[in-house]
Amino acid sequence: MASDQHKIRERVKLLLEKPGNGNCADCGAADPEWASYTLGVFMCLSCSGLHKNIAQISKVKSVLLDPWSSSEAEFMESVGNNAAKAKYEKIVPAFYYTPTHKDCTLLREQWIRAKYERKEFQCVKRQEPYSAGYREGFLWKRGRDNGQFLSRKFILSEREGVLKYFNKHDAREPKAILKINTVNATFQPTKIGVNNGLQITYLKDNSTRNIFIYQEDGKEMVDWFNAIRAARYHYLEVAFPGASKSELLQKLTRNYIKEGYMEKTGPKHTEGFKKRWFTMDDRRLMYFKDPLDAYARGEVFIGSRENSYTVLLGLPPNIQGYHWQFGITIVTPDRKFLCACETEEDQKDWIAAFQTVINRPMQPQEYAVEAYFKHKP
Repeated sequence: MASDQHKIRERVKLLLEKPGNGNCADCGAADPEWASYTLGVFMCLSCSGLHKNIAQISKVKSVLLDPWSSSEAEFMESVGNNAAKAKYEKIVPAFYYTPTHKDCTLLREQWIRAKYERKEFQCVKRQEPYSAGYREGFLWKRGRDNGQFLSRKFILSEREGVLKYFNKHDAREPKAILKINTVNATFQPTKIGVNNGLQITYLKDNSTRNIFIYQEDGKEMVDWFNAIRAARYHYLEVAFPGASKSELLQKLTRNYIKEGYMEKTGPKHTEGFKKRWFTMDDRRLMYFKDPLDAYARGEVFIGSRENSYTVLLGLPPNIQGYHWQFGITIVTPDRKFLCACETEEDQKDWIAAFQTVINRPMQPQEYAVEAYFKHKP
């Protein structure tokens, strides 16, 4: 009996070598060791935990440790990740965000539920919540001054090219209008302190403004996120008619290159260093007194090496007033920005983040942004 069980398990194990089965069916992580024996897919440990939330549809086992029946092994042989993908991801909209193993739990869980539980990608009508071009509803928004979350009405309109919110439920005029062409959205549950927390940024007078929102219903929150991506996709199709689909998809939403605390000094380099929260958002380096501030205390444009931007390890000699020992000097054509990190690892990570941006040639439209920063009062 034990040898039979060993043979069956080896049969299932061999299936991991078939095309498509070597990566998690849901997040793409390499070398999956779990499987859903009711769906016929192989997955990573993390996604197997999320499948347990839809136990009425998906029943999971360890490929290496759990006992397998011959009928279960046959079913796994008859399906596999590629066949399941063809079925459950038949019509995923181009703009829809498909998460990776690096993404937050909310995005991965709702992707799994959308595929297997709600079958959203087998029927276009089920995609209306994020593909209709218009969405309205109530979200909890963090107050700019008191930090309290209050219910606010939000409206997303592709036709108007805006996302707007209202301070009162019966208000006729919106409190703020966010133009879709500058909007970004990124899930930040840890930073915001709520599971479904979404950070939305937009430009107001070419300065970055943050708002922080959430909804208890995970599906609602991910639908809002994908509705924003859809609106941006359709805007970009018109704004950049010659761009390829892959070029457009890269511009829909973006995660920050790096965030965290550093110390900084002022332009004279004689002031004491102050601890600030830094966010590297594409070519904008912003610093805040608090991570959840609505506005940055300052923004720095980080251009490319060809345009005389560099980053150096350490601080210039004779600099005083810093507490953290691991310095970074950011050199721009106009001045040097001096920062200090708490650990050597932080210093290495920040330098790598700056190098990523500096080593990338500037796009024509980025020169206009650089010019604005140079003439900013």
